[in-house]
Amino acid sequence: MKLTDGIKMVKPGDAQAAEKAKERWDQVAKPLGSLGVLEEDIVRIAAASQNPQPLLSPRAIAVMCSDNGIVEEGVTQTGQEVTAVVAGNMGVGNSCVCLMARQCRAEVIPVDVGMACRETPKGVLSRKVCFGTKNFLKEPAMTREETVKAMEAGMDTAFSLKDQGFQLVGSGEMGIGNTTTSSAVISVLLGIDPQKVTGRGAGLSSQGLSRKVEVIRQGIRIRRPDREDPIDVLSKVGGADLAALAGFYIGCGACRLPAVLDGLITGAAALAAVRLCPPVADYLLASHVTAEPGGAMVLKELGLHPAIQAGMCLGEGTGAAALFPLLDMAAAVYCQMSTFEGIRVEAYQPLE
Repeated sequence: MKLTDGIKMVKPGDAQAAEKAKERWDQVAKPLGSLGVLEEDIVRIAAASQNPQPLLSPRAIAVMCSDNGIVEEGVTQTGQEVTAVVAGNMGVGNSCVCLMARQCRAEVIPVDVGMACRETPKGVLSRKVCFGTKNFLKEPAMTREETVKAMEAGMDTAFSLKDQGFQLVGSGEMGIGNTTTSSAVISVLLGIDPQKVTGRGAGLSSQGLSRKVEVIRQGIRIRRPDREDPIDVLSKVGGADLAALAGFYIGCGACRLPAVLDGLITGAAALAAVRLCPPVADYLLASHVTAEPGGAMVLKELGLHPAIQAGMCLGEGTGAAALFPLLDMAAAVYCQMSTFEGIRVEAYQPLE
């Protein structure tokens, strides 16, 4: 499906289903709002799925994998060969997110949208649009055509998961160098200096962090991405994984599939998706607030509240895996708890 067609399909979340879900929470025999963000999440899922009795299973975590040419500038602690190694581990079910997902009955689906390796590892879906992006200090990371193709690959992945019967999806990524691209995208879209949104990624020293910030600053100055055109931003200083994730969220909105974000990288992609198609925001949930400094800024801009604050910054979709059991517990209360009327107790009244 063409990206433009997918965007046209995205409608706002179902306000009526959301209102019914809120009413149900108010009837449950417990203090009003006492499950905090988890109550909000159930309401968001109800609105996204058009069902005030939302289903949370079966569920999957889609992981977009790609390499980034900017690693040539020394902005990472490891080489880009690690991307394919970790993706390969995902393909056989032996990465961090796979081990966590197994505990919460979620399937992990790694997707190669731009890894530098010639052969996609076993167990990884091949939707490759490039063999790694370019070094954005030397040239744009991708052509606009490549960017749109990556977005369409992500969008098609969302439709495929919906067709397979998944009711809830998480999202993640694997790509050495993608905290650099994500920080660049966030810096442009929010109009904030790179130093304020850039963190250490997978363990940079203070000197390495300074180098990373300067590379992003130079890249933005040289490439001059158009803040009003998210595709241009993704193309010039982003990555194929970010583009695929942005398309994935648009696809989730188009087929009314609620999607859980992970950390900085998924947040950057979600920001691009929402800037391109604002109703997409109704289909997103925040799992946690990442330790990377740009993470909280992105969630605030998106109007999302994270359920978990644990200093996580692993990526791969591990945040989504961590949130799923909490959503299960909230749904159990939502669906099974007695009402005030049922136990003949006067209901709590909202405070003025």
